Amino acid sequence: MPRRRGVSVRLKLTFSYAGFLMLAGALLLATVWVFLLRYVPDHAITSQPGLDGLVRFFPDRSDLQRAFVPRAAEAMAFLLVFGLLGGWLLAGRMLAPLGRITAATRRVASGSLSHRIAMEGRDDEFHELADSFDAMVDRLEAHDAEQQRFAANASHELRTPLAITQTLLDVARNDPDVDVRSLIDRLHEVNTRAIELTEALLTLSRADQRSFSRERVDLSLLAEDAVEALVPLADKRGVAIDSDGTAAPAFGSHALLLQLMTNLVHNAIVHNIAEGGTVQVSTAVDGNRVGFTVENTGPVLAPELVATLTEPFRRGTERVHSDHAGLGLGLAIAKSIVHAHDGMLTLTARAEGGLRATVLLPRAPSGT
Repeated sequence: MPRRRGVSVRLKLTFSYAGFLMLAGALLLATVWVFLLRYVPDHAITSQPGLDGLVRFFPDRSDLQRAFVPRAAEAMAFLLVFGLLGGWLLAGRMLAPLGRITAATRRVASGSLSHRIAMEGRDDEFHELADSFDAMVDRLEAHDAEQQRFAANASHELRTPLAITQTLLDVARNDPDVDVRSLIDRLHEVNTRAIELTEALLTLSRADQRSFSRERVDLSLLAEDAVEALVPLADKRGVAIDSDGTAAPAFGSHALLLQLMTNLVHNAIVHNIAEGGTVQVSTAVDGNRVGFTVENTGPVLAPELVATLTEPFRRGTERVHSDHAGLGLGLAIAKSIVHAHDGMLTLTARAEGGLRATVLLPRAPSGT
């Protein structure tokens, strides 16, 4: 909302400095006045003639007032001028870092996310504010770059099934002898994959926006459900799944946390050795946190590759698509779901091959 222009902070500080200085000066002069009054009589006193024959008069309070008040007024006027001038200079010096922060904020607001304040000097409130601003812009720049990559990859991934569909339809239209049954099966396969991709993108968006209700969820029960649903796929690929652990109560979305568990177990099954692979799923409680671990055998992964696995549309082994190759969104969705639940997802390459995925979430408070 538009607001009326108010008095500048520098002017307010100037008046504050000058006002405080005037107040201190007034208190000092008042103290001196009270002190002098103790030694000045109410009426003038005339002394007896001295040895020199002179009669001396001692001043009374009216004489003190005539001598003190003009000098006090001059002192107060000096303090006022000095306070305004000094306060203006001091306020400008103190607010100079704030001017740099304001200028940087405007540059970032105009789209220059690469700009940083990089304030030098000792730590103080302004330095802490500048460092916090730089850290915020770092996150914004990284998020913006990630969103741009995601948009480009999503456009590419969504365009692929549409292009395949268009090609199949063009071939069918130009070839009257086309196998209709085969064409329908192929179109059904392509359409199914497009639907899966769209649903994955919607899940990712829903997790990022945190637009879901929360309830008490036992991660050990979710692990059992995810394993049970994926046993046929594991049997088909010759992978043995072992699940164990204790009750691990979390507080969040049952559907999203089940999706998280399913994605990690599915990833562990698909990214495994051809025959004789294993997947270990376990849950645990650690103080005020609960978590689960999904660990699998598989090819040896480089640490720099593991660091990119949670990026959308990244496929760790750069393999070709198979029947369960996935969309490249499983770990990206898992990461978003974990962050939406204020948790942490850690991926670690196993020395003997395979991947260990560890999720830590806040423990559900008792009584929820």
